[in-house]
Amino acid sequence: MTNALLSAEIKFYPILFDSAKNALRSVFLWITLLGMIAYLIAYFLLKEKPVWKKVKKGTLIGVIVYATIIFITQLIFSFREDGIVTILFVPLLVSILLIAGCVVLLIVRPGQISNVIAGSLIGAGLLAVLICIGVHFASGNAIEINGVDGSDVNSMMLYIFAAIGIALLFFISYFFGKKGNNGFDTKSITYAAICLALSFALSFLSLIKLPQGGSVTLVSLLPLMLYSQMFGVRKGVIVGFIYGLLQAIQTPYILHPAQFLLDYPIAFAMIGFASLFTQGGIKDETGIVLFAAGAIFAATMRYLAHFVSGVFAFSSYAPYAGYDSGVIYSLVYNSFVFVDMAIALVVGVMMLFNTAFRKLIDGINYSVMTPHAAETAGVEDKGE
Repeated sequence: MTNALLSAEIKFYPILFDSAKNALRSVFLWITLLGMIAYLIAYFLLKEKPVWKKVKKGTLIGVIVYATIIFITQLIFSFREDGIVTILFVPLLVSILLIAGCVVLLIVRPGQISNVIAGSLIGAGLLAVLICIGVHFASGNAIEINGVDGSDVNSMMLYIFAAIGIALLFFISYFFGKKGNNGFDTKSITYAAICLALSFALSFLSLIKLPQGGSVTLVSLLPLMLYSQMFGVRKGVIVGFIYGLLQAIQTPYILHPAQFLLDYPIAFAMIGFASLFTQGGIKDETGIVLFAAGAIFAATMRYLAHFVSGVFAFSSYAPYAGYDSGVIYSLVYNSFVFVDMAIALVVGVMMLFNTAFRKLIDGINYSVMTPHAAETAGVEDKGE
């Protein structure tokens, strides 16, 4: 990279204490790392003891509460300092509180009634957020806000590639994604909400943040990847699409409607392809390798979406970064995608090497497959 790209505008959040928001972000990041280490130690010391079940349940509730605290505090700072408008702040705040409450309910009081209550409340909250996103981004001149000459943005090519991106998502999901035995039921909606909340909370824990959008985070992609593995490529793509909309709220850098589609919902929907090669389950080390291959494919597809956006929307930034070509600038700048995925993939592979965790993921995977799909995958349909 050039000196321009390695300028002070690139923020290294693990050691950034220049403001209250960044200091708190850094503290959360280190607490999260210590928490992961503590959990691993507890797992190896207590996994064979009866007390482990209580520890595991308590840890899960703690993770939900902790993720909620991260989300709310960072959202409040963003509202006060970064210009997140009220129409986005209020539904996001209410939705995360609803999600956290419903997830704790499902952990403490599992059952059909809890599933219906949680699914209904979470679905209503997410729908309200999506409606508010649409209302907000339907107005305003984003190009002028970001200081870019509109003549430098190639609208025609952006629209063409946005259409191609949506077509690829539909084609791969429809023809290569195995179909579950139902649509979005309360179970899949609840898990979607959990994974979205975890990913969004972890995305606030940025390791590096780039000046024109994009960041390397602390495994924020992993919950989305695991959701795709549990519920299939089709649902994984849809949840990734929704996550992209949430990312547009957190760190909006929007010049053009088609650029918005490419950099946010389309790019993150590609993460749903992480389970493309392991839809029959991850039964052994070979399955883990195939999951890693799917994650690399998903990262490559996301990279291509960002790359096209960079060429046709952000090429005017190339001279300031020391590049004569917008293509080279976009190639280099968007390489952060592979670093972000590498971190998530390393942690994910370590978790999948644990047999109990792998069985948990595969158990959910089997329960949502059709009998035909399960038979094709060579596994027994184990139901709920």
